Amino acid sequence: MTSSLQALFTAIQQAKDEQDLRSQVVPKIGEYFAAKRRGIFFFDQLPLADRNLQKTLQVGLSTKHNPVVRYLVERHAPVHEALVVSPKVWTMICPRLDHWHVMVGPIVSDGQLIGVVGCTREQSMFAFDTQNLADLSAICLHLSVWAATVRLRSVSVEVQQHDQSDRLTPREWQIAELVALGRTNAEIGKELWITENSVKQALKRIFRKLEVSSRVQMVALLFATKP
Repeated sequence: MTSSLQALFTAIQQAKDEQDLRSQVVPKIGEYFAAKRRGIFFFDQLPLADRNLQKTLQVGLSTKHNPVVRYLVERHAPVHEALVVSPKVWTMICPRLDHWHVMVGPIVSDGQLIGVVGCTREQSMFAFDTQNLADLSAICLHLSVWAATVRLRSVSVEVQQHDQSDRLTPREWQIAELVALGRTNAEIGKELWITENSVKQALKRIFRKLEVSSRVQMVALLFATKP
């Protein structure tokens, strides 16, 4: 793999707009996952005026017809086709040879699914695995933060951000920084030599101090304006 997770996080943070995201980040995602095809899609930017595309989306991206999409919508968690359906069933849903293996992850803002990031591989390539899902989860967190940040740029919140972030203890900052790297509560606990429950309680305190309700909102608030 020619790209690293940290390089991907940096590229996402530096993207100024969706064009930057697609030109600078999407190729790195393709390299990282050795994907035949890859892309980032925001639902409100899809050209739905195209009737053929509308029909494709209604079938291929519907929760009724596509179990991968249903999993994504219900759980807001990355998924690959083998996690929810057999190879035989998947080929009936999507017969394209370059979509033999598919992995998608959610881009979430304010608790709503606003977009997806997806990768595909051909039949001759290795299937996506649990490590790929874990890595995509971290990438999705940063993409969700990016999306939330872009939507907040028109609002002057820098003073509020600094006032609220100054309330955090050094330990709470450590935990927040590890969340931004995509670590789970269990991984954070292991790294900081504290229990998983201690991590959960610390996150509750952080959420209360920052007046946020999710990990994505927390990361966006604390790190969006950092150089």
